[in-house]
Amino acid sequence: QVQLAESGGGSVQAGRSLRLSCVVSGNLNCAARMSWHRQAPGKEREFVSGIDADGEVKYADFVKARFSISQDNTKNVVYLQMNNLKPEDTAVYFCRRDCRYSGGSWILNAWGPGTQVTVTS
Repeated sequence: QVQLAESGGGSVQAGRSLRLSCVVSGNLNCAARMSWHRQAPGKEREFVSGIDADGEVKYADFVKARFSISQDNTKNVVYLQMNNLKPEDTAVYFCRRDCRYSGGSWILNAWGPGTQVTVTS
């Protein structure tokens, strides 16, 4: 079983930065990709950014050039550096892990409980 634990959320003024962390623990025996998603009040959860095992990254259009995803495989931690935050970035941010076995399809492995990010104007 895998556990994800996010941290680093908080309340900041617009234009400031936050760095979220997602610590992965448990049975990590699979080819994995990690991603960040967010959910604002009254809205559906949406993809923010992802990184796969060989370091390929993807970003949602609304965060390009402001957010940066990275991972430290020695510590099993994934980061989301968020710069120039805007009030519309206010949401609960979730970490997600997907696994792929023997070159098959990606399968959801775990979600973290989320961390609140609030950006005030």
